[in-house]
Amino acid sequence: MSSLNLDDAATLLMQLEATDTADLAMLREALTDLAFENRVPHRAQPFVARAARVLGTIVNGTAADIPAAFADVGHAIEEAMRASDGSVVPGERAVARSVESAAAAVGASVPVFELAAPTVPFEQKRSLQHDVGVDQLPDDADRDLLPDFITESNECVVNSEAALLQLEEFPDDEEAVNTVFRAFHTVKGTSAFLGLSRIAAFAHEAESLLSRVRDKEIAYTKGCADLSLRSADMLKALLVSAETGLNGDGRLPIPDGYHELLDALAGYDPTRDANGVTLAILAPTASGGLDDIFPLPLAAATSIASTAPVATNTGTANKARVESNADATIRVRTDRLDRLIDMVGELVIAQSMIAGDELFGAGKQHDLLRKVTHAGKIVRELQDLSMSMRMVPLRATFQKLTRVVRDTASKAAKTVQFVTDGDDVEIDRNMVDVLSDPLVHMVRNAVDHGVEGPDERVANGKPRVGVVRLHAYHASGNVVVELKDDGRGLHRDKIVKKAIEKGLIDSDKGMTDSDVFNLIFAPGFSTAEQITDISGRGVGMDVVRRNLEKIRGRIDITSAPRKGTTFAIRLPLTLAVTDGMLVRVGDERFIVPLTHIHMSFRPEPAMLSTVVGRGEVVLLRGELLPIIRLHRLFDVSDAVQSPLDGLLMIVGDGDRRTALLVDDLLGQQQVVAKTLGDGLGKVPGVSGGAILGDGRVGLILDVTETVALAQSHEPSPVR
Repeated sequence: MSSLNLDDAATLLMQLEATDTADLAMLREALTDLAFENRVPHRAQPFVARAARVLGTIVNGTAADIPAAFADVGHAIEEAMRASDGSVVPGERAVARSVESAAAAVGASVPVFELAAPTVPFEQKRSLQHDVGVDQLPDDADRDLLPDFITESNECVVNSEAALLQLEEFPDDEEAVNTVFRAFHTVKGTSAFLGLSRIAAFAHEAESLLSRVRDKEIAYTKGCADLSLRSADMLKALLVSAETGLNGDGRLPIPDGYHELLDALAGYDPTRDANGVTLAILAPTASGGLDDIFPLPLAAATSIASTAPVATNTGTANKARVESNADATIRVRTDRLDRLIDMVGELVIAQSMIAGDELFGAGKQHDLLRKVTHAGKIVRELQDLSMSMRMVPLRATFQKLTRVVRDTASKAAKTVQFVTDGDDVEIDRNMVDVLSDPLVHMVRNAVDHGVEGPDERVANGKPRVGVVRLHAYHASGNVVVELKDDGRGLHRDKIVKKAIEKGLIDSDKGMTDSDVFNLIFAPGFSTAEQITDISGRGVGMDVVRRNLEKIRGRIDITSAPRKGTTFAIRLPLTLAVTDGMLVRVGDERFIVPLTHIHMSFRPEPAMLSTVVGRGEVVLLRGELLPIIRLHRLFDVSDAVQSPLDGLLMIVGDGDRRTALLVDDLLGQQQVVAKTLGDGLGKVPGVSGGAILGDGRVGLILDVTETVALAQSHEPSPVR
């Protein structure tokens, strides 16, 4: 029946009755293949797909009016015949090769497809498609176009996911429906053109579901939302499979759950959502199952479906429609962009070396000095422009977290409101990649461990709906990302008890709340009483801190029992350029980031003293600040020994301000940050180095690490 055309389908339909379920099922599958495999023109595909869908309601016994359903199928086939010229399109050859390759993988013998000749028996082909775990790129696949197709299709899917989450909150939002429909339609059409029939088939079914929502045939219920979001995940997995085949031997692994999800889309019935029938199709059927594709599989339990816990977003993300960028853009490979940034950095270093030449210090070459100064201004502007090209907003990361909150809340049977703000804040693209995974883990923990269940919240006098807030903003030249929940909060006593059991501490004597809360970053540390498939194994928070340290970020925790917890992540705007103050300590040069500097001054004798337990301190405007001697910390000789002969630089923020003793300030500079290399590795207190104008290397201080390093040393008396 795989060679069936529209005339054959119309003739066969007139011979069948509602009791001929087996033949009706075969006809439905044949029509499905007819649409999916591009054997009818695109303009006829929606009508063929509709005929197959309505036939499914007859086969499943869900058709409210069987005679009307038969008439609907006949009308759809008639419309398809009007829209089609009856010819077979060349895409069938690609399908034939795909099936032949699949057959070869299992040792089956399959005759070659011909345009007008009988093909593989329908039952055999469907069996092959379900049994074989791999597909094959067509022999004539355009490998030059495929990378662009994969990139653009991923963008379409990401945009559709954001629109789907918005649609779940505002079911009548027609623009969101159209956004998702266009995304699936674009992926379907392009993949069919490139011969990726399996992606085209799946995108077609996902598109058909949204078409029913758009045409007001069905409502966008939670079951429909779950199915649509799963479809977006499956399309991502299929695109990964296409990329694997493109970069490998052409074999396309078929993601687990592909056929089950395809059947769920084709047979979706909104009247069966309430008892979990549709959702049950999506549950993993074996260990691993869909987990490898969907990190947070939705539970198919009736209780979860009935309570309908969802995550909503009332921040800026849902105030604005999902809009396309109207600005003209051009796609540039990231390795080329990174190379451009490196070359501009080298240009800045070269210009600094020219400007610092002794020839200009003599003051005799005024015209040349003016020209070099003008060139330096242009180089700085070029550097700022090139750096801005690598800056990206946090919007995409925040949108992904909206989905994480929704799925985690559904699995934990909680109702959580997710509020975002500041998603237009931009940071370096390389930092976004590193920041994404820590945020995902922290958001999961906030929903799973932080926010209580609805009944517990009511018992504690809280609203049933928990709130998780994600806020990004600029502060002191840094980007701050705050994650806050109104849940249980961190329990100091429980953390201390667990830390003592694991041998991390002997007691909490002398430890501040911040010190205790930081214990949760220890590897394997977890206070969860129950291990779930979301969290609780103590894996992740140590990775969070380690990843943040890679990008010179730090994380602070504040918490109060029954009021919630706030994680504040502080990040530099970029890792490539540092605005700093060049200071001299003995014969060495250090660069202190400007974002950490408050002021510098030369103290009076009456301002200096020694305090038990804090060492040297300086009294500044009624506040005692500890003094750190950089020459002792880094073993620098010939440095100023007395604070009265040097300068004190106040660094830090809030109640963590500290005074650094330096010999002299050499001026403000914007330097290109470089890593110290694998040979030196990680040097405590130092975040990197920079080539100065005289060709020497200046070390860039990590102020937070420097202060922590100094506090670990014994205090010394004032000299």
